[in-house]
Amino acid sequence: MGDEREVMSHLPDRAIAPVVDTYDRPLRSLRLSVTDRCNLRCKYCMPEEEYVWLPREDVLSFEEMATLTGYFADLGIDKVRLTGGEPLLRRDLSRLVRLLLQDRRITEIALTTNGILLADQVQDLYEAGLHRITVSLDTLRPERFRQLTRRDEFARVIEGIESVGRAGFSGLKLDIVAIRGFNDDELVALIEFAKHYRAEVRFIEYMDVGGANDWSLDKVLSRAAILERLGEHYGPIETIPGRGAAPAQRFLLPDRTTFGIIPSTTTPFCSRCDRSRVTADGLWYLCLYAPAGTDLRKPLRSGVGPDEMRRIIQAGWQSRRDRGAEERKVLEGLGLREGGLIGIDRLRDDPHLEMHARGG
Repeated sequence: MGDEREVMSHLPDRAIAPVVDTYDRPLRSLRLSVTDRCNLRCKYCMPEEEYVWLPREDVLSFEEMATLTGYFADLGIDKVRLTGGEPLLRRDLSRLVRLLLQDRRITEIALTTNGILLADQVQDLYEAGLHRITVSLDTLRPERFRQLTRRDEFARVIEGIESVGRAGFSGLKLDIVAIRGFNDDELVALIEFAKHYRAEVRFIEYMDVGGANDWSLDKVLSRAAILERLGEHYGPIETIPGRGAAPAQRFLLPDRTTFGIIPSTTTPFCSRCDRSRVTADGLWYLCLYAPAGTDLRKPLRSGVGPDEMRRIIQAGWQSRRDRGAEERKVLEGLGLREGGLIGIDRLRDDPHLEMHARGG
């Protein structure tokens, strides 16, 4: 309890006006990685069995994460998404939720998980005040699940999804990476599955982050292709207006079922991106594709005061020029997109370069 009181002592009476970057994008949403480790080995994210993990002594404590989040809230952040790796591998995650909710400026805390450990922890998370849960589920076929993840955990993922509503949560989302030639024949089945749990599907275009994930452009199932295939089955699909800074474009089926598509590869949304990322060891990335981050752990642990911490974050965001997905799109036009991926040897030398370390 003493540590929690210490976190609260850093909170100012009011938030500073939100800061904007060089393209007038505000600082609004924080993706907070609580671990870089995962219990799956998905081909599009962590396809290798062994990785160079972040040193345990470098990983931030929950109190340090809450303190850092408070500095971001001073500058405009009001939404936090807990991610990883697989965030539920971090013990007692509900305690972090409680710490973060002591700051009343945080209006939403969400969790993205693969669902394997969810059933065991979902009630604690609900009672701690977590607002929303997103579960990754790329296929409804157990054999495909094993092929994709190299683990036999499909039944536990389904159990986790079933536990969300029982615990009292609403607004469940299911994230599906749409891969041509792998799960593109399951689009309708996944939407129908989601209906049963009052969940909303979000199809995600396969992204070329890192380099170990065997990405290629011909595996990308585009937004246009997804809409075409769903339209053939359901009939006319309406676009829901008012996307704002959200990554997903939302759509309405004739039966009023909603779903989303995150078209990062074919239709980047960099011009509206208000997301900021902090890794489990305190590196701050201004873009999912950024080659380097700012070390916030060192000044935090060396006793730098709140005013200077806020200055570091404010200056970093105000100088932000990142438009990573759009730059990838330009490379595609030049025929250089696939050749621009980070080499596997460099990824092994620096674990921060892979998506699992920076909360993709």
